[in-house]
Amino acid sequence: MTLVAAIGIPLAIGLWLLVAGQGLSRRPATRIGLVAAVGALAATIAAVVLGDGIDRPWVGQLGLSLALGVDGISAPLLLLTAAIGVAVALLGCAHVPEGGRPATYVGAVLLAIGGALATFAARDAVLFFVSFELGLIPVWLLIHRFGDPHDAAARKDAGLRFLLFTVSGSILMLVGILALVTAAGTADLDELVTAGAALPLSTQTLIAALLVTGLAVKVPVFPLHTWLPAAHTTAPTGGSVILAAILLKMGTYGIVRLPWASVPDGFARVAPVLAVLAAVGIIWAGLICLVEMEAKRLIAYSSVAHMGFVVLGLASGTVAGVQAALIGNIAHGVISALLFVVIGGLKERWGAVRFDGPLPALREHAPALGFVLILGLAAALGLPGLAAFWGEWTAIYAAWIAPLGPGLLLKVCAVLAAVGAVLAAGYALRVARLLWVGEAAVPVEPTGSTAGPRAEGIVLAALVVAIVAIGLVPHLVWSVTLPDVLAVMGR
Repeated sequence: MTLVAAIGIPLAIGLWLLVAGQGLSRRPATRIGLVAAVGALAATIAAVVLGDGIDRPWVGQLGLSLALGVDGISAPLLLLTAAIGVAVALLGCAHVPEGGRPATYVGAVLLAIGGALATFAARDAVLFFVSFELGLIPVWLLIHRFGDPHDAAARKDAGLRFLLFTVSGSILMLVGILALVTAAGTADLDELVTAGAALPLSTQTLIAALLVTGLAVKVPVFPLHTWLPAAHTTAPTGGSVILAAILLKMGTYGIVRLPWASVPDGFARVAPVLAVLAAVGIIWAGLICLVEMEAKRLIAYSSVAHMGFVVLGLASGTVAGVQAALIGNIAHGVISALLFVVIGGLKERWGAVRFDGPLPALREHAPALGFVLILGLAAALGLPGLAAFWGEWTAIYAAWIAPLGPGLLLKVCAVLAAVGAVLAAGYALRVARLLWVGEAAVPVEPTGSTAGPRAEGIVLAALVVAIVAIGLVPHLVWSVTLPDVLAVMGR
């Protein structure tokens, strides 16, 4: 029952903190959160090693079951989610953002982690949807309640955009899931691999269009991405880390589990459109990053570009493309988490991180933090030997060899994605020049809290190790995912 414990610990303690733990001060609330996150990580590791799972009747009249399990596709994401949960909880021990009681913040973090773990472990399509929605609610709370305390209007706008976009996507996703389950006669994700593939092409295409559109909002795919920059700009550091490293992965994971695996012929009809939107999003976001003046907003747009590579890999319909998407998910998770922690730390020290004025030179004032930033930017631009390289360039290769789409369409998408990789180098070097080189003569006058450098250092060190390890040994991820990818495509 280790998988049940991994999900139940953060959900139970998070709910208790929200309901009964409001009287706790910062220190006990954050320590309880850290213990819960560490417990969830330990249970997740055990569940992955043991291949744990559970299948119990849930709503018998509808044929739904409480089915949870671990396979090669979900295992890396489960480990990523649990590890990010510990990182956010550790950062919370040093600093809880303004906007509410500490127990509310910690409870929301734990509920988001628990909901994401349940999403990645769900083996029932309806349970997948319920778990997905459970993880969205606390993230909205983190944005709306604990966002930028100096701009209530921006906080309200970001929370409203997040709510409207995600609810709209959820409605489409729910309709697609219900149509799939009704047509196939089962909600079991393993059975849907064969039952869904046997459906008529017209039915598969309709279901794939509904599911892809709904999940594209969650990824997000251009032009459904406009909620993400606003959410990241106002969210606290912990909220941005969860949003970028975990929540966006739930969208691409949903594409793998539902339309790609369950209605493959229908997905093949939709995939060329998805590939075009992914390629346009890579270029569009890259161009914006070249001129964006707010640091967190720039990282948000870069996330749109990086997730575009993940979606392009999935749209290729090849083994190489799906493998690229799965390792790209993990790579973006650790890279975006590192960048948001660095920028969040600078924001705490300086009050704001904007590029329309002189900034202190990190090489002079904080060389260790500056080195971590440079490494994160190098990873983000796809430098060989670091995490993002394998996902991005393998996605371009997969699009180039893809058999889907009319004529040379996916080859054009591959070329556009390669141009987007060049743009990534441009905006990464721009940020490096502005922050690493900076203006050495600018005095450092902290306007915010500088608490927690030890917690920040531990988190950043762990993320650096992960970025280098995935970059040097991609087999750590690919050896786990490949057997299940081949099994699904073989069926």
